[in-house]
Amino acid sequence: MKIETKYHGEKEIKNEDIITFSSGIPGFESEKEFTLLSFPDNDVFYALQSISTPSLSFVVTDPFSFFIDYNVQIDDATIEALSIEKEEDVTLLNILTVRDPFEETTANLQAPLVINKKTNSARQLILTGTPYETRHSLFQAKEA
Repeated sequence: MKIETKYHGEKEIKNEDIITFSSGIPGFESEKEFTLLSFPDNDVFYALQSISTPSLSFVVTDPFSFFIDYNVQIDDATIEALSIEKEEDVTLLNILTVRDPFEETTANLQAPLVINKKTNSARQLILTGTPYETRHSLFQAKEA
């Protein structure tokens, strides 16, 4: 199927590339289907693109590329809702707030996206009782 995207123009995607957020993403509850698109010449940042709304795309990253000690406990409700069987089936991503200059970009470590790679089901997990915040500097973390 062809979709219009915010950063990549028109893209051809396969049904198996659709990630389903059954409850949407907080603030975007009506948006249920997304796909991950790579940026050219880049293996760290991705666009989490809505299938139905071309202008809705989140820049995301693997938190472990920047925050080596990032530690998330996935609650039983999320494990059950996403039918997670093994740790290897899980991909964690964090939504970025892209700033200008780019070096001031921050990551939302308090609300990671949890994706079951086997089923392509996902949800945003809101962490409580952790030191993580919604705006952690990406590049200060990398320098530390």
